[in-house]
Amino acid sequence: MRKSFIFILTTMILGVVSCTGDAKAPQADSKWLVDNFDDIKVLRYYVDGFENLPLEQKELIYYLSMASVSGRDIMFDQNFKYNLAIRRTLEAVYENYEGDKSGADWAAFEKYLKKIWFANGIHHHYSNDKFRPEFSRESFNEWVAAVPQDKFPQDFGTFEELISTVSEAIFNDELYKTKLNSIDGEDLLLTSAMNYYEGVSQQEANEFYDSMVDPKDQTPVSYGLNSKLVKENGKLVEKVYRVGGMYSVAIEQIVYWLDKAAGVAEGAQKEYIEKLISYYKTGDLKEFDEFNIMWVQDTDCFVDFVNGFTETYGDPLGRKAAWEGIVNFRNDEATKRTQIISENAQWFEDNSPINPAYRKKEVKGVSAKVITAAMLAGDAYPATPIGINLPNANWIRRDYGSKSVTIENITYAYSESSHGNGFDEEFVLRAEDRERMAKYSSLGDNLHTDLHECLGHGSGQLAPGINGEELKQYSAVLEEARADLFGLYYLGDPKMVELGLVPSFDVAKSEYASYMMNGMMTQFSRIELGKNVEESHMRNRKLIAEWCYEQGKAENVVEKVVENGKTYIVVNDFEKLRELFGKMLYEVQRIKSEGDFEAGRELVEKYAVKIDRDLHAEVLERYGKLGIQPYSGFVNPVYTPVIKDGKIVDVKVSYNENYIEQMLNYSHNFSFLPTLN
Repeated sequence: MRKSFIFILTTMILGVVSCTGDAKAPQADSKWLVDNFDDIKVLRYYVDGFENLPLEQKELIYYLSMASVSGRDIMFDQNFKYNLAIRRTLEAVYENYEGDKSGADWAAFEKYLKKIWFANGIHHHYSNDKFRPEFSRESFNEWVAAVPQDKFPQDFGTFEELISTVSEAIFNDELYKTKLNSIDGEDLLLTSAMNYYEGVSQQEANEFYDSMVDPKDQTPVSYGLNSKLVKENGKLVEKVYRVGGMYSVAIEQIVYWLDKAAGVAEGAQKEYIEKLISYYKTGDLKEFDEFNIMWVQDTDCFVDFVNGFTETYGDPLGRKAAWEGIVNFRNDEATKRTQIISENAQWFEDNSPINPAYRKKEVKGVSAKVITAAMLAGDAYPATPIGINLPNANWIRRDYGSKSVTIENITYAYSESSHGNGFDEEFVLRAEDRERMAKYSSLGDNLHTDLHECLGHGSGQLAPGINGEELKQYSAVLEEARADLFGLYYLGDPKMVELGLVPSFDVAKSEYASYMMNGMMTQFSRIELGKNVEESHMRNRKLIAEWCYEQGKAENVVEKVVENGKTYIVVNDFEKLRELFGKMLYEVQRIKSEGDFEAGRELVEKYAVKIDRDLHAEVLERYGKLGIQPYSGFVNPVYTPVIKDGKIVDVKVSYNENYIEQMLNYSHNFSFLPTLN
């Protein structure tokens, strides 16, 4: 049985564990590339400037990092009830099987395990489809039989029950087919494998939470955010994530390290870390709101973090939040551009191309910065966002503002690792577009992210009587579309030149050409032929691109050009395309402000879901010839405290773990939950 324990000071190391068998994968020659398999490449990011930080900040980053990796198991369990059983069983085989590992089945088994580590479970992190094993059930049974039974999880009933459950989940194609079903008209809970609900229908869940909402409450808590909804003896019951509740053992570890962090934090930061600890102990969502209010108002902190149940993309109803952790510190030089944007937030709001009734009369608390990521965890690891805007509660945004960040060492790693891969030559028809992209794509991408996170998510307001829950399963995609449209529209505004953020409209041209190509075509390389678009961010991009394409057809604003049997997306009129972005923003903001579910559903289902099969096949073929993995993620750096006379006198950062080493390290040293929760 796996035991919970608290690390003592002398063992507080995010370090390398020794791995048996074939655990060490060969290191890639590239500074950035660590591993690649299937449709994934694993990269390394660097924490430049960490060595020069004062000891107190290094120590704070270290403790917050430990709190982050301590929650890893939570994400696996939230994604699927049997993920921990599957991961631990496969790891037991991987580390303890001593037979022949030279065959194709073993290579396929290793790839399958790598995919599970990357996706935090057996479903693809983007498409949500269950992975198909390329090794046989017979080989798996043979490997299992050759490993001593005491190497497998001991807290899942009998050994036979464990292996039967794991085998069926892996090899039975009819079971747990998708983590997150979003097909309109189906019961999204009963047909999804995610573990936020059990034995509960979509109608039951909606009625359960809708009954909690007081339309007159101007400061509602985020009902259901930190719990699993189950049916016990015919009654709906919430199992709250807290100390003493669900996920208690892992949360106790998180709290332990947060308490260490509070010990070296100062002022407001110390206070809200202590508030976060209190919330973890009680599970009281009012305390979570209090923490967010304190956190969002601390705009001076150099070291910052996200730790908790945060984003709701993994819940078909957009209510329950995945656990994640991110530790970072401010990039002062790069932050100058986001400060300019945030200082002019009221101008952007006042000139937004939306109904004036839905503009904020007074923009409050908008802060933005560029950060250096120091640790990624949970829902932000190994695949991670490049920008963040929090908190998510509409009323906290309204009354206290929001924090926005662009994670520049992550975007830099993406950019540097993809040079010379042949993508632009294959998919961008015009030389003038390729030249602009080569010159301005990095600036355009970063500014679009800045505008999206800093102002887009924080812009606009709801109509009286609207609480923000009305759009239900379409909420996430429409919110991402709203923020993207805000960024796209303003990227081409003359104000950006006036503020010194861009040299000319050419930056917007670069971003517009890239965005339309991606939304209408190249992002389909991430989707299996014949499948619909399911992930919210991908739906958002397709929604915007397809809507603008259709709206601009009469004037040929955007054109599909076929040359030599290849399809290209070409923007013919960038100014009119910008006008279309503004026109669409008007409507999407109206839908959100008025809670117009039917209009939102119609927009998403018409433009964001279905893919033309012939175009999809073409994209997959062309992309496949380039040999590019469409998905990227990261391994974390390793932080090692230097201890003298029982005290930390320094913290060293290194980059010496490969992908397999890090995953097994985390599984050995940061796996606290029972196998079945």
